[in-house]
Amino acid sequence: MGSKVAIAILAAGRSTRMGKFNKLLSMFGNAPLVRLSVQHATASTGSKVIVVTGHMANEIREAVCGLNVTVVHNSAFASGMSSSVRAALQAVPHDCDGVLIHLADMPLVNESHMSLMIEAFNKCRGLSVVRATAYGEHGNPVIIPRKLFRALGDLEGDRGARQVIAASGLPVIEVEIGAAAMCDVDTVEALDAAGGSQP
Repeated sequence: MGSKVAIAILAAGRSTRMGKFNKLLSMFGNAPLVRLSVQHATASTGSKVIVVTGHMANEIREAVCGLNVTVVHNSAFASGMSSSVRAALQAVPHDCDGVLIHLADMPLVNESHMSLMIEAFNKCRGLSVVRATAYGEHGNPVIIPRKLFRALGDLEGDRGARQVIAASGLPVIEVEIGAAAMCDVDTVEALDAAGGSQP
């Protein structure tokens, strides 16, 4: 029996560099970006998918309507990413050995990438951090073992898991997924390059 890994999709950000629209509602084919990200997660081997909302929460919730996910709202989203991580951790089931933290604005990360990372986590029996890389460079997503949940929950501001990983002393398994690990859509130019269009 493999380790159970929940997938937390962070979809609370204000998308400030996009100007007047929320990048997570930009269209990729027939689906908003946030829905595409969630669909990939639900098709993977993750045991539960959690979506953290914040900015434009109603619109994000509507975009993922009908998918098998738990939606949690982060009322403190303006304080930065760490508040969304805390909100996600509170929704991770007690029987999960780790959580895969996925940023909703990364359109090239698919179910195969997530399943590959979960497989690597299983092989180390849930005792290591698993991090996606792009041609050897650190990227996202990342799987955090339960052992680090408390330290992760203590983060403040607009910070992710990097410093918790560095301070933990745990082994880090790197899973190469190519450009997907670095491709986010923070600007209109990046959105165009990734094949998306404005809503």
